[in-house]
Amino acid sequence: MKVQDKDVFKENLKFSEKFGYGCGDLAINFTWASLGMFVVYFYTDVVGMSAAIIGTIMLFSRCLDGVLDVMMGTIVDKTNSKYGKARPWILWGSIPFVVLTVSIFMVPNISTFGKIVYIVISYNLLMIAFTAIAIPYGTLNSLVTQDQHQREVLNLFRMFLAQIGVLIVTNLTMPLVNLFGGKQPGWALTYSVLGVVSLLLFVYVFKTQKERVKPIKKEKIPLKISLKALCQNKYWFIATIFFIVYSIGYAINQGSTVYYAKYLLGNSSLVGGLTIAYLAPVLVGFLMISKVYDKYGKRNAMIIGSIISIVGYLITIINPYSLTIVMVSQIVKGFGQAFLLGGVWALFPDTIEYGEWKTGIRNEGLLYSGGSLGQKLGIGFGTAITGWILAWGGYNGAQAVQATSAVLSIKALFIHVPIIIYVAQIILLLCYGLDKEYPRIMKDLQLRKSKMSAENN
Repeated sequence: MKVQDKDVFKENLKFSEKFGYGCGDLAINFTWASLGMFVVYFYTDVVGMSAAIIGTIMLFSRCLDGVLDVMMGTIVDKTNSKYGKARPWILWGSIPFVVLTVSIFMVPNISTFGKIVYIVISYNLLMIAFTAIAIPYGTLNSLVTQDQHQREVLNLFRMFLAQIGVLIVTNLTMPLVNLFGGKQPGWALTYSVLGVVSLLLFVYVFKTQKERVKPIKKEKIPLKISLKALCQNKYWFIATIFFIVYSIGYAINQGSTVYYAKYLLGNSSLVGGLTIAYLAPVLVGFLMISKVYDKYGKRNAMIIGSIISIVGYLITIINPYSLTIVMVSQIVKGFGQAFLLGGVWALFPDTIEYGEWKTGIRNEGLLYSGGSLGQKLGIGFGTAITGWILAWGGYNGAQAVQATSAVLSIKALFIHVPIIIYVAQIILLLCYGLDKEYPRIMKDLQLRKSKMSAENN
């Protein structure tokens, strides 16, 4: 299906604005990628906690934080400052976000119960700080422009630099930890260094962005009315459920990599190489997928990416213990992932336009919170599933050699469970038809805006 009439609402953004927007996710991923890649490993193998306990804590925290996302989205919608609706929150939230990131790696050497209490408190405080900065940052996409293609380009810059952040975290974390002594204090020092860099990046985002988009109706909308409008937005629900499923797979993939490298490939230091093999084709794919989206639409491109990813996972089955086979698998999976990462965050700005067209109510913060809600619920479930399956297999971080059942559980997490996730993604994407409707929706919105402007004059 070729998407027609894409020039309904055209704008050209400067490179500095696109790059500046992408730097926000670069900064966020110094923390976010770490939560996915290392936090369960840190708690189980460095602090000595049970994988099942950590998985349950993660699930509880992310579900609680999902409620906070909706609250933060409403706050962004009601914010009216000289800096705009979203930009000021990026500035205000940056320091707490950095400080609380460091705090989760400072678990004191006390009783097991005391450690659990500390982990619950520090992790949930970090999730609050994350919400206060991630919801406004993501909402910026819908406030900077209404040009669907420019939003996709903004998202590509965001995802490209986000993957750079993942590469930095996965390849520098362990060397920095070892440089700072190799023990728990080394983790806190490592994230202090990364935190300073992320703080500077957040300030750069604040300075380079401009909020241009204004609602057709400018009156304040009560939360009850906003929630009623939300319930009429079918594409928002599809996008949110998709993000939950997608994020479950993302969390399992990230969380299982370090275990797979250590116990099936025999070397935990291979995490960096496996991540590069996965993300390099993602970055290369970003250079070409903008034209693919423009011609075929995000939905169709993301379905193709899901199919390619499934093929990548099937390649691993050929020989799960061969580094060469696994590397080839990572490359194929990464290429498929490019089509998904490039479009997943661009779904929600489009649902904002659909919601305004459908109900006459524009609530960027509330609707965008669906992305963060879906991401956090998915990551929470994915992290919990990782911990539960490891515990079910009898994994024990204190043992150098794991039981056969534990190795099988790691293989299931790294290979088989993700395939099921991708099949579910394809089914959900087949239900998402907004790409085809979007040009007509934007024409109607422009006519409404012109009519209202004429009436006011």
